[in-house]
Amino acid sequence: MMLRARRAAGPLLRLADAGAAGERICGGAQPSRAVFTRGFLDFFKTWSKETAEDAEKKAKAKARLTDEMSRGYFQDISEIRKNAGKIAVASKTIIPEVAAVKFPNLALESPAGRALQLPLVASPMLDGSHGAGGTVPVVPDAALVCLSFRASSQKMAESWSLPFLDAFGANGKVEAYEVSFIDSWLLSSSPVRRAFLKTMRKSDNPQRHAVYAFGDHYDFRKELQIVNLLTGYIYLVDRLGRIRWQGFGAATHEELSSLTACASILLDEK
Repeated sequence: MMLRARRAAGPLLRLADAGAAGERICGGAQPSRAVFTRGFLDFFKTWSKETAEDAEKKAKAKARLTDEMSRGYFQDISEIRKNAGKIAVASKTIIPEVAAVKFPNLALESPAGRALQLPLVASPMLDGSHGAGGTVPVVPDAALVCLSFRASSQKMAESWSLPFLDAFGANGKVEAYEVSFIDSWLLSSSPVRRAFLKTMRKSDNPQRHAVYAFGDHYDFRKELQIVNLLTGYIYLVDRLGRIRWQGFGAATHEELSSLTACASILLDEK
């Protein structure tokens, strides 16, 4: 590749030689040919690096297109009809700390216009204190995060969040987040997004949060291995941002029992 660069620069180098002779006669400090060669090769290295980055971006875009085309809406709805949204069995016991994975970072907005990011993670240095920018946000000992990618799964989320808050709301150390994903570019644009949020419902319960995630969330879904967008995904997250329990679809009585049992363990952990 470097050889090709030198060949491509051949005609320009000959022009530089002509200027170099004049510089030597006038006592020039450095030949033009050397200066030009170094500058051209530096440019070529930069161009090669940018080309490699572009190729990597194209490869990622192609892999994503292949991934998304491998599964469509009709395949999702066919799966939902077969299992009523239960694409997998909910956890029966709490996920041990050593096996728990971190919930991916997710930027959210509330109908009140407040921005937040999940997961809320307790800081050993700042827990219960005040930071330079004001009061540190209260981090719940147990947070139930309910993800809905389509309107059809919002009722599924409520089948988990409402019983969860009924069981632990008085404790004051739990929060429930009902997250709706908005991937429409129009609704995600700044002026339309603000108008959209103003029309959305606001919760009367300070421990129940209806929040929205705007834009593309492909990488987020890949981290959590989310494929079917027509069902609900439920995660119990501890105060360090780790997933300690998970469920799918609408809640059953048995699954609610396992959720409350695992949440009780988290509330006892310190």
